[in-house]
Amino acid sequence: MLDIKQIRENPQAIQDRLKLRGDYDLQPILDLDERRRELEKERIQLETRSNEIGKQVGEKIKGGSDPKGAEIQALKEEGQKLRESLGELEPKEKEILAEIEALLLPIPNLPSESTPIGKSEEENVEVRRWGDEYLPDNSKILPHWEIGEKLGILNFERGVKIAQSRFVSLMGAGAALERALIQFMLDTHTSNGYVEVMPPLLVNSTSLQGTGQLPKFAEESFKCSDDDLWLIPTSEVPVVNFYRDEILDGEQLPIYHCSFTPCFRREAGSYGKDTRGLIRLHQFNKVELIKLVHPETSEEEHEKLVRDAEGILQALKLPYRVIELCTGDLGFSAAKCYDIEVWLPSSQTYREISSCSNVRDFQPRRANIRFKDTKSGKKKKKTEFVHALNGSGLAIGRTMAAILENYQQPDGTVKIPEVLQSYLGREVL
Repeated sequence: MLDIKQIRENPQAIQDRLKLRGDYDLQPILDLDERRRELEKERIQLETRSNEIGKQVGEKIKGGSDPKGAEIQALKEEGQKLRESLGELEPKEKEILAEIEALLLPIPNLPSESTPIGKSEEENVEVRRWGDEYLPDNSKILPHWEIGEKLGILNFERGVKIAQSRFVSLMGAGAALERALIQFMLDTHTSNGYVEVMPPLLVNSTSLQGTGQLPKFAEESFKCSDDDLWLIPTSEVPVVNFYRDEILDGEQLPIYHCSFTPCFRREAGSYGKDTRGLIRLHQFNKVELIKLVHPETSEEEHEKLVRDAEGILQALKLPYRVIELCTGDLGFSAAKCYDIEVWLPSSQTYREISSCSNVRDFQPRRANIRFKDTKSGKKKKKTEFVHALNGSGLAIGRTMAAILENYQQPDGTVKIPEVLQSYLGREVL
């Protein structure tokens, strides 16, 4: 959520940055904020006068005035009227604050100053490529869903039968490969200093609002009909919300977490795209990386996060490229984002396997996650919002798809990447 103080002090600058992302009108927010500040000023004046009356009454009685005399009674009557006025003002103020929040919640984060300006994904910027020497020279590579079904490790038909389209069942070595990937990724990330978390898979509406999925993206998530609970679209949601409404000690920062969970998404609006295979499922497994950091280090931490995600692909020897998203392609909560795209030879294209975002204080402001800067030399330590970062490290199904294609052999077998062989106890599928 954007800072109302920042909007109030620099409305044109904020409006100009938002125009890079779409058409958003800040004037209704500014009008409400002005009305709220008028009410606040009036409330403070009434409270000040009420306190003065209370003090006067006490002093006059102490000085010998009759507690039941006309002067004291007049002051008490004025005090009662002030309390009644305050009783009317406070609900109005709360109502306007709620209206302001309702208008702020659907507004996306501001792009960072270094984010490339563009209208769509066609204007994203390629940052680097890695692994060209590992590009397969097999000219007859089958799509991952075909080789997976031939090997008997992917079963889409039974996934549809027991659920619906865009569900898959992993069989035999397919299930083992999925588990091996999960364990390898967690082992790698925990060795890099991330603390593993296994959170609930169901979260309340407040949690989804805290990370930006609600209210704007309700149609993307699966909701329980009888409870205020939603299936998580990513473990970023519960892990960030672990710290909701908390003030952290600055010495705790940075906080690194990695988390494996199943993830659930409706994929609304994506019909006709990636309907086959493991790329766009309603249920998929993912290892997520989450950081809560000091604002001064968030850009550096973002670059390190991307490198940590890249490290998995490098260990697996899977060719990939890193793309910096332009302003028109940024996710709702992101100020700056890099996508890592893995090479899928059957379609001769790179496909997203990780999206690494710096959301700055956008989610922490919504979730009210702050820290006290204990390193400050001031007696009164400064309290401010942390910066939050997240990225896939990696999406498991898409990693499996990349392995099934890049390691596919002319005889129809699939080699197991060397770093996974000890997890699986085999070299070939």
